Amino acid sequence: MEYFDIVDENGIPTGETVEREKAHERGIRHRTAHVWIVRKVNGRTQILLQKRCKSKDSFPGCYDISSAGHIPAGADYISSALRELKEELGVSVKEEELKDCGMHRMDVNTEFYGKPFIDRQVSKVYLLHLDWEAEDFKVQEEEIESVIWMDFEECMQAVIHQSIPNCIDIKELEMLKAFL
Repeated sequence: MEYFDIVDENGIPTGETVEREKAHERGIRHRTAHVWIVRKVNGRTQILLQKRCKSKDSFPGCYDISSAGHIPAGADYISSALRELKEELGVSVKEEELKDCGMHRMDVNTEFYGKPFIDRQVSKVYLLHLDWEAEDFKVQEEEIESVIWMDFEECMQAVIHQSIPNCIDIKELEMLKAFL
């Protein structure tokens, strides 16, 4: 069973914990770490998107953040970000390679598989420059169907116009622009 720290609106743990499923059933605020991987090709910025497996409990088959994950109770943002990169994509980097882009608060109210899904996240957003080809990533097949590189501006337009299935918050992409 996976437990999260319950946090305030600034991401500070309250001293209480909650089971993952209960957090999403009841909309209890918890933390996540988001790592966006980018590279430059012919002077243009590309961003790596992962396509979530169709068996995921939320947003199956949707394009998503390069690497993201919930932070287990007692853990911190940076260690969780580094762990998720390794688990999901086979990427090992040092803490100082991650550029801190700030905090993002997100509220989602929807339903998956006939059950309510109320997600209240406080996310630490990181940027990682990595010049790899898509096939160089070792994707965690239980979580990720594939990864693709997409032109950053095209990605923003695709999210705005919902022209690809995705669960990306445009506000997070807007945050990244200041750091590209």
